[in-house]
Amino acid sequence: MAEKAYRYRIYPNKKQQELIQKTFGCTRFVYNYYLNKRKEKYENDKITFSYNMCSKDLTKLKQKLKWLREVDSVGLQTSIKDLDLAYQKFFKEHTGYPKFKSKKNKYKSYKTKNTNSSINFKNKHIKLPKLGSVKIIDKQIPQGRILNATISQEPNGHYYCSLCCTDVEFEQLPKTNKNVGIDLGICDFAILSNGNKIENPQFYEQSEKKLLKLQRELSRKTIGSNRWNKARIKVANLQKHISNQRKDFLQKLSTTIINNYDVICIEDLDVKSMKETDSTVRNKRVGDVSWSEFRRMLTYKCEWYGKTLSVIDRYYPSSQICHCCGNIDGKKSEDIRFWICPECHSELDRDINAAINILNEGLRILNV
Repeated sequence: MAEKAYRYRIYPNKKQQELIQKTFGCTRFVYNYYLNKRKEKYENDKITFSYNMCSKDLTKLKQKLKWLREVDSVGLQTSIKDLDLAYQKFFKEHTGYPKFKSKKNKYKSYKTKNTNSSINFKNKHIKLPKLGSVKIIDKQIPQGRILNATISQEPNGHYYCSLCCTDVEFEQLPKTNKNVGIDLGICDFAILSNGNKIENPQFYEQSEKKLLKLQRELSRKTIGSNRWNKARIKVANLQKHISNQRKDFLQKLSTTIINNYDVICIEDLDVKSMKETDSTVRNKRVGDVSWSEFRRMLTYKCEWYGKTLSVIDRYYPSSQICHCCGNIDGKKSEDIRFWICPECHSELDRDINAAINILNEGLRILNV
């Protein structure tokens, strides 16, 4: 039993689109209004304007501003909750201070909760608060109990609805009695400890020339004009296409690995520091491979289907240790792809050797 999200592309009519846009604007206004109020209260009176105080004040604000009553009230309350969570994250994790939401952001969204069956799924339609039944085409049927829905619009103009469901039952996959270590790379996306290498598809590089051409055409248009908007949508559609290709590849690969192995060992890569280099080409390639997303997919799929994921320390020298004798042969540059162990004289492929060491270290951590 676990939680799972089901994402659908929705096709609202004109009235529903207008109401969705109003809700985007109202939730953004409420978020910015109470962010500003919390800042002023603390700076002037040294008072923390808590979530409960904001919630009570919202009732008074809706009496003053009648247009706030036109949209989903739960969406407005959720916007205040999101602001409170942003403050909690700022104080606990010392992340950036909450920022005002910009109207110019092309990605828009709001979240509403399922209260008294206000959100349900029936006959290829999703019933949403205030909007009513919204058409979808997707055949997948949500399982379990619906908790909330997130309605969003992407830069290319498409609308989506994500339903978060709980108490979803997952059929446990049969045990294969096989374990695998995975070394992630740029030339090859993944190298398995059994010697298999999975090629990096490089979706961004395949479409980079076309994307640059569309971006040049966009830069020549007058900002805000109809032709500018058409060119902007072309760029957004191509970027979405690249994103969909990448997600499809990662989903299929992670599912294949989950089906074939019981214990999956992977390294904890510091992607952020790997991007902080002077090489533009390397930075683009590191961003294109999406190692963090791949690890995220493996994590939740292991939880769903009863498999085990072991993550080794990021500073473990998997590439420098000989898996045959355990000898550490100093630090090697990335140009060296094959090397001979000076102790046992074994001929080693750098990536396969690293994957085997990751497997051994991951099993050691699990005491398998």
